[in-house]
Amino acid sequence: MSSHTVASAIETRVSTHLFDASHVLDEAQIAELVRLATLAPTAYHLQNWRFIAVRTPAAKAQLHALAWRQQKVLHAAVTYIVCGTLQAHTRLAERLAPVVRAGVFGQAVGDAWVAQASAAHAPDAQLQRDEAVRSASLAAMTLMLAAEGMGLASAPMGGFDAAGVAGAFGLQADELPVMLVAVGRAAEAAAPKPRRPVAEVLALA
Repeated sequence: MSSHTVASAIETRVSTHLFDASHVLDEAQIAELVRLATLAPTAYHLQNWRFIAVRTPAAKAQLHALAWRQQKVLHAAVTYIVCGTLQAHTRLAERLAPVVRAGVFGQAVGDAWVAQASAAHAPDAQLQRDEAVRSASLAAMTLMLAAEGMGLASAPMGGFDAAGVAGAFGLQADELPVMLVAVGRAAEAAAPKPRRPVAEVLALA
């Protein structure tokens, strides 16, 4: 993808509030968005995330009630529950095995990464949580840009009952529902909102 195309996707993306309720995505499209989302970076290559694609009327109704009745959940083709996982360091060796097999780096480097991640994360529950939120957030943004690249609209949502979502959708004890991302076809055009000038937010050191 050219830099011009990437910049265009970033500049034209908007958070869509009105979706075309008649529009559907097939399973291949839903899976492709997740595949692209998982190309986002994670510390130590933890890949500490999971995605639940809410697309059936029954599941949408359930999530709608837990997401402060935001209509986006009902009208979007799919709403992803983007989850971050705790205790990810305990599964890092298996996550790095394909990297070693592919020759990206050797086993000694993989073993060192596992040791470093375990030493940092095992005793620090807050770090595990912070890392899970960071990874899920990076994945959610990547998913939204992937949707933009596929000609789809998206909207991130932080307003939901996290405990309710975890219980209703069978999240494990080590999984956090970090963000909802609705994806589908916009029902109406929307323009990007003006942003603060770069001079207000950038410091050169």
